[in-house]
Amino acid sequence: MQTRTLGQQGLTASAIGYGAMGTKMAYGPSDDTESIAAIRRAHDSGVTHFDTAELYGWGEGEKLLGAALRPIRNQVTIATKFGFTPSYGTDSRPEHIREVVEGSLRNLGVDHLDVLYQHIDDPAVPIEEVVGVMAEQVQAGTVSYLGLSNTSVANIRRAHAVHPISVLQTEYSLFAREAEEILPILEELGIGLVAYSPLARGFLTGAARPRTAYEADDARQLTPWWAPGNFEANQELVAELTALAESRDATISQLSLAWLLAQHEEIVPIPGSRSAARVDENIAAAALELSAADLDRIASIVPEGGIGGRLDF
Repeated sequence: MQTRTLGQQGLTASAIGYGAMGTKMAYGPSDDTESIAAIRRAHDSGVTHFDTAELYGWGEGEKLLGAALRPIRNQVTIATKFGFTPSYGTDSRPEHIREVVEGSLRNLGVDHLDVLYQHIDDPAVPIEEVVGVMAEQVQAGTVSYLGLSNTSVANIRRAHAVHPISVLQTEYSLFAREAEEILPILEELGIGLVAYSPLARGFLTGAARPRTAYEADDARQLTPWWAPGNFEANQELVAELTALAESRDATISQLSLAWLLAQHEEIVPIPGSRSAARVDENIAAAALELSAADLDRIASIVPEGGIGGRLDF
């Protein structure tokens, strides 16, 4: 698979990465054996960048990813995040950052983290202080590259002035377009973008079901794309996108990922799946080249994204 450069500090990643949130939270029951098989299939198919967070199962997601990647640790980059509390509050105090880094290293079974992100802004701690502590980890050799997630243009600029930020992670897909507002500053400062939920939390797979089909704690219960009325309108958009994808002998998932790759050469989407077959489908998108006519047609179908909003994790 093609490799992309993220930022100006040396971080590289496969054009399509793997997001591991769903292995331990948000999308209903999971099977560790199937998740590990999907992660290893991703690597076998060329994926080199894997993403997790303390939040994903409070260490259990990191343990699972670490176990899956242990035999090939030196062939991949691993990213994790700090900043949430179990009640979905924020905690980026210096002592907490250090505790989380120690825990993440232990959970993943590694001696360094390739990328460390602040998962979400903490209004109680200035970003300069947060990045200063993150930079200490770089100097100590326990972290290679720094990233931010779910933040503002102002914070990106302030953080980058303290220590180079290699990558920003935010939600970006055909349905979630807010990231386009921050693309100019990323280009200005030379920061790459990792796009999470690039398939709109499963809506852009063609397999979305009404809210009533999901468990009560499933993230889609809270996502406005699934709200009554919005769901039906978004299904109509999916039908049009699916027809375009089929005209290219592709699936809607592949079309959606290829669209993201076409937006900028320093964007890496990280779809996550617990199915090895879905992983294969997603990775094949890296070989799909969209024409100008394809991109124009996509823009006419979803000029401003999906109907409804997104969640911030």
